[in-house]
Amino acid sequence: MFRTFAMATLLLAASWATADPVAITVDCGAGRSLSAALAKLDKSAPATVTVKGTCTEFVQVEGFNGLTLNGLPGAALQQPASNPQGNAYVLSIYDSQAITVNGLAVNSLSTIFSGIGIGGGSHGIRLQNVATDGSWGIVVYEACQVWLVNVTVNITSGYAGIAAYDKSDVHIVNGSIGRPADSNFYAGIAVGSGHITMQGTTIRDMQQGISIDGSGSVDLVYFDSIVAAHDVIINNPAGTNLNGVIVSDASSLNLGNIKLRIAHAGQSYGSDTGAVLVTNGSTMNAGANLIVSGSQGQGVMVANNSHATLAGSSITGGAHGGLVVVNLSTAGATEGSALTTISGNAADLFCDSKSQIAGTANIANATSVQCANLLSGDYEALP
Repeated sequence: MFRTFAMATLLLAASWATADPVAITVDCGAGRSLSAALAKLDKSAPATVTVKGTCTEFVQVEGFNGLTLNGLPGAALQQPASNPQGNAYVLSIYDSQAITVNGLAVNSLSTIFSGIGIGGGSHGIRLQNVATDGSWGIVVYEACQVWLVNVTVNITSGYAGIAAYDKSDVHIVNGSIGRPADSNFYAGIAVGSGHITMQGTTIRDMQQGISIDGSGSVDLVYFDSIVAAHDVIINNPAGTNLNGVIVSDASSLNLGNIKLRIAHAGQSYGSDTGAVLVTNGSTMNAGANLIVSGSQGQGVMVANNSHATLAGSSITGGAHGGLVVVNLSTAGATEGSALTTISGNAADLFCDSKSQIAGTANIANATSVQCANLLSGDYEALP
């Protein structure tokens, strides 16, 4: 009887111990190391680590389950000047689940690939109130699932602010992606065979605001109703943008119940620069939520066996074409609650001899038309 009671007491005590997550504070300003603290934790048990000061080190979160890194005001991870181990990221999250990083700044140098990398099939990863500065901001790869909430990226070298590769799935809420006024080539968001769902995000002065290729997809949907911000905004105050969005190589852009606003995109020489380029077997479903204004290049260009659908969108005030359809491509303005407005462009509607624009009865104010293949309805006469 006593042995049974003692064993039950030990089991109950063990369950109580497991129920209480570890909570520690690492003061890097006092010479402590975040990496050293993580090395002492049980990776399979929940833990919360509070970070103070600037930790000048590479941090690897690998194989953890239930870890939270909370940064106090001013807390930061800084890339060291030397990198003898050849680390690709200042903060690497790999083969982990249920990881939260909150309130940290991650500062990288041009000598490293990216500030933050998330790979190895990690899932349940949440970066919140995180700021990155330096090389590529956040790279998600190898089929990971990630939330980015109130994340600010300032990219000063490398290529992309936020990237999703290898069938990874990323949700972006209230993001801000910017760059300095230099001569480098940047993309705000790069998607290759990955998927991004986004709302309430501003992308500024990127050569490519959003670049989607390799059968990738981007959905603009108001999925987090707790946050007030809806629209995704791509603007070009520095005049350096080539494409607001480029959708290429069997990829897709889908506008749900929030608006994509693109202003002053492209370059004055036109060509295939502009607000949206859909090319190489890709699709865009814009519905009523694409607002393109004052493009320096084309408004929406659909090329190389691609298709775009508009239903109440607006493409106005462009220096070149409004809706441009070429190289065996099609575009349609389907019937919606409002007409699609295409007006004030150098050529509101343009197509070549092998392409077609359908649903012209649903297009308002298109006065400059250079397209012989116009179809008033959605289809030719059906049997």
